[in-house]
Amino acid sequence: MSITASAPQWDITANQPELMLANLSHLGLIEVTGEQGRSFIHGQVTTDISSLTAEQWRWGAHCDAKGKMIASFRTFSIAESLFLLMPTETISVDLPQLKKYAVFSKAELEDASANWQLIGVAGTSAKSFMEQQFGTLTGEVTPVEGGVILQDQDRYIAVLSPAAADNLSQQQNLVDATAWQALEIRAGYPNISATHANQYVPQMCNLQAIDGISFTKGCYMGQETIARMKYRGGNKRALYILQGTTTQTLAVNDKVEIALEDGYRKAGNIIEFVQQGNNVLLTAVLANDTESSATLRIADDEQSSLTVQPLPYSLED
Repeated sequence: MSITASAPQWDITANQPELMLANLSHLGLIEVTGEQGRSFIHGQVTTDISSLTAEQWRWGAHCDAKGKMIASFRTFSIAESLFLLMPTETISVDLPQLKKYAVFSKAELEDASANWQLIGVAGTSAKSFMEQQFGTLTGEVTPVEGGVILQDQDRYIAVLSPAAADNLSQQQNLVDATAWQALEIRAGYPNISATHANQYVPQMCNLQAIDGISFTKGCYMGQETIARMKYRGGNKRALYILQGTTTQTLAVNDKVEIALEDGYRKAGNIIEFVQQGNNVLLTAVLANDTESSATLRIADDEQSSLTVQPLPYSLED
């Protein structure tokens, strides 16, 4: 049974509500199984999969040979299976690339999105609500009947069987994914869409700042470029959080412009956005020396105005 969103939508310009359950229909799962499944993925991604325990989840990226991200993801385990959680549309780009090399290992990969329901839970009462439903949540990943709960600071992602998800959704009406995406944007998270595959080295989207890159693990696809950016410098880009207004209806391939002395010039690309009327909240990859006071706008929208919001983490090594 597919769950639907029916509750009034959350104002993206507001603070967190007391309790919000969101249908994360925009996200999906790649499942990795097989005798060499974990070791295969370890050799493909930026995350140290070999040291990841059943009680942990981590951010990571799968890159091409040039170190450009095909996908960013959260990774975790359920029983013997390893999962990569990412935007659904990105799976169609990333999974074929992984399968191309998996034929040389005893590893099986599949799009498991249809087997699970994903519900995001946030708000000041999120912890008490979740523990009422599932008991004490013991760590970053807690096994529950019908799936697992991922804890991300004061938010939760419930990865559940359809029956378990239906039971949870009976407790509280769900909002659509927009409200959750707003929280992801405010967290400075790099949810890479298929549109931006093969465009950015992980550090350009702040993966190093959210523990999404291991610089001590063994070789993996694109490692040379990623290591060079850390140890030799050269990265000139970073992920920024922007908030403001626009008269346009945004698309993920829209661009941001910055005001210079001689007019506006292209500053970078939008990575993820939410829009309610004229209000917008987004992440964008810009020059990493962009000042917090910079005057920014949506490309070609003279009425647009965007301001830089503080990142909730440091970009300093």
